[in-house]
Amino acid sequence: MPLSDERRGELPVDSSATERMAAAEKRRVPSGSKFDPHSQAAAPDSPNSDADAATDPEMTEQELFDLVSFAMLLGAPQFEELNAQTERGRRLFHQAGCAKCHVPRLEGPRGPIPLYSDLLLHDMGPDLADGIRQLDALGSEFRTQPLWGLAATAPYLHDGRAGSIEEAILAHGGEAQAARDAFAAYTDEQTTDLVEFLLSLGGREQASPGLLPPDDEVPAVGRYGGTFRAVTDDEMARFVRGRALYDRDFSFAEGTGGMTGGSDNGRFNGDSCRACHFDPVLGGAGPRDVMVMRSGTQNADGTFAPPPTTPNTILHKEVRVGNLPNTPTAGINVFEMRQTPHNFGLGLVEAVSAATLRALEDPDDADGDGISGRVHELGDGRVGRLGWKAQVPDLAEFVRDAMAAEIGLTVESQPGLTFGITEDDDGVPDPELFADEAEDLAFFLSLLAPPPRQPAEDEAQVERGESLFTEVGCARCHIPALPTTLGIPASLYSDLLLHDVLAPDTPGIEDGLAGQTEFRTAPLWGLSQTAPYFHDGSADTIDEAIRLHRGEAEAIRDAYVELSEEERAALLAFLRTL
Repeated sequence: MPLSDERRGELPVDSSATERMAAAEKRRVPSGSKFDPHSQAAAPDSPNSDADAATDPEMTEQELFDLVSFAMLLGAPQFEELNAQTERGRRLFHQAGCAKCHVPRLEGPRGPIPLYSDLLLHDMGPDLADGIRQLDALGSEFRTQPLWGLAATAPYLHDGRAGSIEEAILAHGGEAQAARDAFAAYTDEQTTDLVEFLLSLGGREQASPGLLPPDDEVPAVGRYGGTFRAVTDDEMARFVRGRALYDRDFSFAEGTGGMTGGSDNGRFNGDSCRACHFDPVLGGAGPRDVMVMRSGTQNADGTFAPPPTTPNTILHKEVRVGNLPNTPTAGINVFEMRQTPHNFGLGLVEAVSAATLRALEDPDDADGDGISGRVHELGDGRVGRLGWKAQVPDLAEFVRDAMAAEIGLTVESQPGLTFGITEDDDGVPDPELFADEAEDLAFFLSLLAPPPRQPAEDEAQVERGESLFTEVGCARCHIPALPTTLGIPASLYSDLLLHDVLAPDTPGIEDGLAGQTEFRTAPLWGLSQTAPYFHDGSADTIDEAIRLHRGEAEAIRDAYVELSEEERAALLAFLRTL
């Protein structure tokens, strides 16, 4: 990347950076030490294997080479040209002493590298310390974070506690205390100039409140990420507002993780809706690494009890800064992963009437077909239709529930709505999400198009597979389409009812009136784009997911298994078009 003289750090900031790095390495690696800082994580002669069922090595030499090559060849952030304001900010950056550690450039084999870091470990003081020692790095020591590309890399600091550059600087301590105090003493105008300089170090053109590129266009009607119908200009503006909120990263300062009482023990699963729902586009499903955990206790008599120390059965995967994880494991013996489902087409799901669902249920299996689906009726008489256990009745409640349970945000009270939380004691003023914002989020979801059908590679095969889908019995629960109050059928391949689909003795999580082995019939639209499958993500393929069915679905599962290989291929080809 060509750099002007100004970008090459011409101010005399610390001419001894190279000597300091050499001295630091000597101090950290005493003579005779067995620790080699240049050695790889595992010695070449160590076993390259593990105890799981996958054949070792699990990554080929070529794949490793490709991955390393990709990382090595990524371009550096492009700096902006200095103007009068950023020049003032640059001088203030040096004046405060920031450049003593955030060294503007280091000499590389092909010339100066303007990363604004000395790449050394520094003691950042007790407030930033995480207490974790990694090899020779102590619990309060961290590598100087390179500042190039800073505009697009929020949140900041090693644990993401800072939502803004100002917060990050003011959190510095230890060796950086003097520089921090100098920054704190600047006037508002000086602070703005310095921050503008840091923002000019690259990434501003790519920066957004979430991951959507700035001014990203809404896809066409009926496409992934678009609306399911034509909309007015006002509706599109509201859809875009809701989409931006769905994509937005909420910081700790905005209340993330505060739902469980106090800033020291709040828990959360993500800092945005998009953090889990993004595959294949915003609003989609999530891979295994964003799945959440449910937990509870199955007593000796088979009854289920939620954890006593959490507001629900969610065992959050993230813990707010300030304390060690408060994991409620005492007495808990049931843990259940939950796969992140996609949010496409939820407006049509919401528009399926309660009367339609009640007409489909057969809780006592009166027709004797072995299938006894039932609606999930909430305590106030509303019918649930959203979530793995059909525990949520509509999109307004869905938004309130998710903002509280997954992100930890309080939501302003809305007439007639009972899900979510309206206040907590995390120190952030309540509500942390206003009613109009929650309404925009629900509006976005209500218009988000269902997954478009995928093209068939072999029309005749897919047509045969669709017939087999009905013949085998899959369509008894995975009903191809349900009528809606909008006059548009919801082609979701589900009855939205609760069914026992696991073996009777399988330990699981209760939710409302949904038992441990009961789950809402998962809609099949979008199936080919939303792996892994099943409620716990235990199936890599559609075939595996079908074979995992038990309970009410066991006879249908057996009929599928008994099909010829050619017939199963046809049925699977049909499902992949959904």
